[in-house]
Amino acid sequence: MIQNIDELKDFVSTKLSKISSETLGWLAAIVLHASTVPSLLAVMAGLTDRTPPLDVVLITWTTLGLWFVKSIMKRDFTSIAIIGFGFMGQAVLMALIFFK
Repeated sequence: MIQNIDELKDFVSTKLSKISSETLGWLAAIVLHASTVPSLLAVMAGLTDRTPPLDVVLITWTTLGLWFVKSIMKRDFTSIAIIGFGFMGQAVLMALIFFK
């Protein structure tokens, strides 16, 4: 047990400390965009006819929209690109579903 705790402390101090807060922010944007993708793909494949709940989509898109504005104000081009491509990808998926 003591050895595992020492290994965990070593991992946190050497590996995890190298991850920047910006990297975690980019990963969070990607995960937020990916939250509705499985259900949209299931609708496209005909596995279900239930789309994601509207409140989940609205909250996710509002959060990402505000984050996008923040990125523009900070001139964080990586976040702008990630969020922008995510919006485009989700818009294409929704268009393929609704204009089938």
